[in-house]
Amino acid sequence: MVVSPDWIAVDWGTTRLRVWAMRGATVIEARSSDKGMGQLSPDGFQPALLELVSDWLDTRPPVIACGMVGARTGWAEADYRSVPCPPLDPARATRPPVSDPRLDVHILPGLSQIDPPDVMRGEETQIAGFLAEQPDFDGTLCLPGTHCKWVRIADGAVQGFHTFMTGEVYSLIARQSVLRLTIGDAQPDAVAFLEAAAQALANPDLCHAGLFPLRAAALLNGLDAAQGAGRLSGLLIGAELAAARPLWLDRRTVIIGAPELAALYQRALAQAGADAVQMDGAALVLAGLTAARAAITRTT
Repeated sequence: MVVSPDWIAVDWGTTRLRVWAMRGATVIEARSSDKGMGQLSPDGFQPALLELVSDWLDTRPPVIACGMVGARTGWAEADYRSVPCPPLDPARATRPPVSDPRLDVHILPGLSQIDPPDVMRGEETQIAGFLAEQPDFDGTLCLPGTHCKWVRIADGAVQGFHTFMTGEVYSLIARQSVLRLTIGDAQPDAVAFLEAAAQALANPDLCHAGLFPLRAAALLNGLDAAQGAGRLSGLLIGAELAAARPLWLDRRTVIIGAPELAALYQRALAQAGADAVQMDGAALVLAGLTAARAAITRTT
């Protein structure tokens, strides 16, 4: 079957490349690879993209891309737009160098903040997808991942944001510290997670003081890997929630991300009495890219 999209949506992260053949707002076909930004040199992006979309390019459909493809170490560095501002401005998209004349690539800009210093790439597209569905939202978006973004939204714009490296810290501790002997790749036990999250939210100092006891409990008390993973995740996320308390306390909070990770944040926030709901991040990336495509169409 020959696929002839109107345009191509691309979400290019550090570890994964995802593409969709689009006809308007409808997905015709989806593909992905493990050729994320982290393993590519600048001259490797075009071949990686062509591996997935070459047979979609006969009519030279525009390619709308977001994420780390626009990082300084990506295909071409895209602008950062200073907040407060709407999440997307497709008119400021960057056009990377291409040697295949069938490629018409637009890399969307990220967002930046001066005080405290912060940046994001990719999450702004999820935010745009969310606001396309809920344009009057006034509250906080929590976007967990390797680096969790807490974003204040009002008047259809990003007012400010704060990044926590919780996911990366979890990965480093679980896989490279002495706790790798206790946790490894185990999935967090839900009961252990909620207990530790409540403790760290009440007393963030436990985030550090409670780490080595996980190893000791495995040696002395039979703490299993899932319980250790649950307690580690709970300690780290609980401390993050304590630091982010002004962003979610008495505010509507929507958690946008991969379902399993977003569910951990939602449960911990609900346990703390927050007004927090969960949404799928992948669907909102595509909604944001679709909104960007519509804006580019209006200006060309």
